[in-house]
Amino acid sequence: MTPEGIWLVFVFAFGACVGSFLNVVIYRLPLDKSIVSPPSSCPSCGMRIAFYDNIPVISWILLRGRCRRCRAPISIRYPIIEFLTAVLFVGVYLWFFVWEYRETGLAGEGPLERFFFSGGWLFYVNVMVLAAAFLAASAIDLELWLIPLSLCWVVTAVGLLSSAAAGWIIQVNPEGINAGLFPSVFPNWAGVSFGAAAGLLCSLLALKKGWIPASYAEEQQQGQNPDKKEPEYDDRREIGKEVIFLMPVLIGALAAWGLLRFPSVADGWQKLLQVKPINGFMGALSGYLAGGGIVWATRIIGTLVFGREAMGLGDVHLMGAAGAVIGPGWVLLAFFTAPFFGLLWAFYQWLLRKSRQIPYGPFLSGAVLLVILFHDWILVYLNQFYGLE
Repeated sequence: MTPEGIWLVFVFAFGACVGSFLNVVIYRLPLDKSIVSPPSSCPSCGMRIAFYDNIPVISWILLRGRCRRCRAPISIRYPIIEFLTAVLFVGVYLWFFVWEYRETGLAGEGPLERFFFSGGWLFYVNVMVLAAAFLAASAIDLELWLIPLSLCWVVTAVGLLSSAAAGWIIQVNPEGINAGLFPSVFPNWAGVSFGAAAGLLCSLLALKKGWIPASYAEEQQQGQNPDKKEPEYDDRREIGKEVIFLMPVLIGALAAWGLLRFPSVADGWQKLLQVKPINGFMGALSGYLAGGGIVWATRIIGTLVFGREAMGLGDVHLMGAAGAVIGPGWVLLAFFTAPFFGLLWAFYQWLLRKSRQIPYGPFLSGAVLLVILFHDWILVYLNQFYGLE
């Protein structure tokens, strides 16, 4: 077997193991349980699952989907998530580094060289953390109509850090092609984002100190306790609290915009952005604010217009995390692409004469993945549509 073939087998096996971990996350995170301890056990009889019964996909097949001791059924979701994650890990690697359906602009002759020695691994890790977390978030959202914020925070942190490090690690080809692997941003928008982020920190501090009220506070205290009756709210009033929370963000953005009108401030800011880690970090931060901001604005406007909560704060964090990975322009495109996934679902439901609604998180996740994979094709189409080529 060639080195490339050996590597693909490893990637598939590693992806399956990640899928096995995602099953733990999907089961435990909504229950507020640790995802690292105790070791996996049967939910029915409590028996610890031995390592030979915990081999992704294979163990489920050998056990015929049942616990070895009590014979309780094991959901088919487990091997599906494991296999889907493994295919996703291999497929994304092939898409970027072997088939090159998206131009990476990385130096090197072959896939392995571009991946290991030109920094392609950083881009791959960035994308796969997002894909794995969004897969888990979608599975949880489909079942429980909630998105664990911790999953979004992990993606956001990885997006910010990897974008900051990309300037040191990524090596482009001799032609110096800018393939847009990591977020980029114009200086003025970066400055506005910096001011908005400063305002967001002020809002979070004020919320923690109790200086501003929290929206849907009773629901947050209740958590996911099914024994308690779901509290009733005046949604317009609650969304007004979120408007108050966002006022420092808006003030910070406007203040930064005003300061950048002074030539000395603008020149100093542009020089600061020439430092690669700062430039990369601000690109990811701008994407985070753009992704979260567009969903939050939709949530606020929809709630005020219709008088009931429109979209969830989990969707806000989800798209904020996506923006930290793919940047401001692309996350906005993904947001406006997501409704087409909803229309496809509605058409499918109409054909089967069903009426089951599903949360919006999976549609958003699918749109983000589509934008990442078909980045180059979308870019060519947009350039042709607007007459840029």
